[in-house]
Amino acid sequence: MDAETCLKKFGYIGVLAFATVDERGGPQIRNISAIHYEADAMYFFTARGKDFCRQLEKNGKVQVLGYTRYKEMIRLSGKAVAVPQGEQKKWMDVIFEEQPYLANVYPGDTRGIGIVFAIRDAEIEYFNLGVSPIFRESYSLGKGKISEKGYRITGSCIGCGACAGVCPQRCIEQGMPYRIQPQHCLHCGSCAEHCPADAVVRL
Repeated sequence: MDAETCLKKFGYIGVLAFATVDERGGPQIRNISAIHYEADAMYFFTARGKDFCRQLEKNGKVQVLGYTRYKEMIRLSGKAVAVPQGEQKKWMDVIFEEQPYLANVYPGDTRGIGIVFAIRDAEIEYFNLGVSPIFRESYSLGKGKISEKGYRITGSCIGCGACAGVCPQRCIEQGMPYRIQPQHCLHCGSCAEHCPADAVVRL
């Protein structure tokens, strides 16, 4: 699995949830399928008059979520930037060709109210609940940075094994200190809640 494969899986899903934050700090989510994928970027179309467009133009921060039929969750967190004016028509035409239904929504020249954004720098998180143990991993798209998440067992571990006994995925290995296998961790926090030595820290 890698960032490019995750983008391909997004394409198979089709309709994705795009999340932004409004001017009052509230979450805003909408489903979008007017998307085109390149190996290193995601392009998408919206109308300039929409709240979504204004939110993107303000700071560009967006999170995109997709879920496959195979219980795979893919989350992209990055910055959306409007494509340069000289390239707007090119990418708009590509998106409309790949998504014929858009001609019914924006017939003829009315597509001119639209704007194409691109996400080139992002963190992509892949999370597969359909395997046992579960599998998760993060990837960089462009200059996107991977943020450390989950839990880690520190040197304060006393070796009692309480954490391993309560882990739903049995992903904690014995040792001094015990070790969490991050690729199989749910991030549920059960190990931290049950550690008598407070040796488990949240990243």
